[in-house]
Amino acid sequence: MPIYFISDLHLEESRPDITQAFLQFMDTAQEDASALYILGDFFESWIGDDENTELQLSIKTRLKAFTDNGASLFFMHGNRDFLIGELFAEETGATILSDPSIIQLNNDPVLLMHGDSLCTGDTGYMKFRATIRNPSFLEPFLKRPIEERRITAQQLRAMSQANNQSKSTEIMDVTPEEVITEMSKHQIKTLIHGHTHRPEIHNIEVDEQPAQRIVMGDWDKEVWYLKVEEDQPIALLHYPLTQTNTVL
Repeated sequence: MPIYFISDLHLEESRPDITQAFLQFMDTAQEDASALYILGDFFESWIGDDENTELQLSIKTRLKAFTDNGASLFFMHGNRDFLIGELFAEETGATILSDPSIIQLNNDPVLLMHGDSLCTGDTGYMKFRATIRNPSFLEPFLKRPIEERRITAQQLRAMSQANNQSKSTEIMDVTPEEVITEMSKHQIKTLIHGHTHRPEIHNIEVDEQPAQRIVMGDWDKEVWYLKVEEDQPIALLHYPLTQTNTVL
């Protein structure tokens, strides 16, 4: 039974087309999936597990149906939804993975990451990342009323978008040396990540050995996913976002 990987859906109310594509994807994956890995930025924004919008409830209900059917669900935080916590995990049947994590695929160790921590050339973002993930920021933030948190999240998002407009695409991509360092540290020859919205399979070299960096795509215009079947290479697949009756 295949294992599926997705990331960077950025689910939000203003993009019902992506939500519909995800629900259709799940209906098809449900037929044969043994597991689904979601590697971050699943939601465009997440301000705490106590928020329950209509979109969030519908997605959690669908994920719970997936796990109730016997499949495994794994979730890794992204830079947009790192506040997803244990209540979300309980409500969906998901297991939250640390970033990075190592799993076994076809008897080989594979490194999973969201990918933003590899973008060390973007020093401004790295400082921002360290600040907003610091418990001294998070703990008081999560105690604030939902509406206040929502306003703060919108302000931070606007700041991020404004800052990104002045950055080169190279700066916002992963730092190649950081990729090699991370894979070498974990003695891994395959890395799977998202975040950069640049889907591709990169053949690289780590410790003088052939290796692969597999980058998943975002769901802005196409559905991107990985499919791993027993004794088969990892397949990076996609189809138009609006396509229906998809065979995965």
